[in-house]
Amino acid sequence: MSLFSVMIWLPVAVISCLAAGWLFQQALILSVNETTAKFLRTAPLTASFGLLTIILYITFAVFAPLIAPYQQYEILAGAFEPWAYPYLLGTDNLGRDVLSRLVYGARNTVGIAFLITALAFVVGTVLGIYSALRGGLVDQLFGRFIDVLMAIPTLIFSLLMLTIFGTSVLSLVLVIATIDSTRVFRIARAVALNIVVLDYIEAAKLRGESTTYLIVREILPNAMAPLAAEFGLRFCFVFLTISSLSFLGLGLQPPLADWGSMVRDNAELISFGDVTPLIPAGCIAVLTIAVNFVVDWLLHRASGLKD
Repeated sequence: MSLFSVMIWLPVAVISCLAAGWLFQQALILSVNETTAKFLRTAPLTASFGLLTIILYITFAVFAPLIAPYQQYEILAGAFEPWAYPYLLGTDNLGRDVLSRLVYGARNTVGIAFLITALAFVVGTVLGIYSALRGGLVDQLFGRFIDVLMAIPTLIFSLLMLTIFGTSVLSLVLVIATIDSTRVFRIARAVALNIVVLDYIEAAKLRGESTTYLIVREILPNAMAPLAAEFGLRFCFVFLTISSLSFLGLGLQPPLADWGSMVRDNAELISFGDVTPLIPAGCIAVLTIAVNFVVDWLLHRASGLKD
C-alpha cells in the first residue's frame, strides 16, 4: 500500500470510526433510562467509539466458537494460502485459518489480560491501602520491597520468571499479576495516604472498627475513581506485555491462538508485501486506543473539569 493510498484512506477510516461511535451513542441513549442517557451524552465521540470497540471485542471473546468458521488449532490447507473463500484472511505458516485464530485470539489474549489485571488490582490495592493505613515500619517494609521489584524492567523480569517457572497459563497469570501489582500498590498507597488522615477515618478508628472495615467500607469507596481509571490503563499494559511475550515465544503456547504469536508466525509475509501479519497487530493497537479513549473520558469526569 503506497503512502498516497494511506493518506487517502486514513481520514476516511477516522471519520467512519467517529460516525460509528456517534450512531452507537445515540442507540444507547434511546435504549436506557434518562439518568444513564444524561451520563452518556457527556461522552465525546472518541469515548463512544472506544465503548463500541470494547463491546465488539467482548462479543468476539465470549462467542468465539460461534463466530469463528474453524477451530483455532485445525490445520486445513497449505501454508500461507491467499485471501479467498473459504479462508477469507488466508492461512498461516501451518495452514490454519487466520480469521478463526484471530477470533479465538480475542478470547485468549483479552480474557487472560483481564484476569491478570483483576488479580493484580486485588493484591496491589489491598496491600497499598493496608500499608497506608498502618504506616510506620509496615509501610517502610512494603515500600522498600516494592521498590526492589519495580527497579527491574518489566519485560526482562517477566522473561526471567517464565524461564524459571515455565510458560503455562498459570505461570503467565501469576508472574505478570505479581509484577503489575507493584504498580497498583504505588497508586493505591498514594491515594489512600490522602484519605487515612481525614476526620471520618479517625472517627472510625475511635469507634474500634477493624482494619478490614476501614479498607472496604471507608477508604476503598473514596478511592474508586482513580483506581478505576488506573485499571483501564493497567489492562492496556498487561495486554501489550502478553502480546510481547507471545511474540518472543514465552507467552501463550500453541495450539492456543494469540495475537502476539500470530504476528511472529506470519512475519515473513511482510517481505512479500502481504499485510496479514499486520492484522493481529492492528487488533492489539485498536483495543489499546479504545480503552485509552474511555479512560480519558472517565478521568475527565472524575476530575470535575468542565469542557
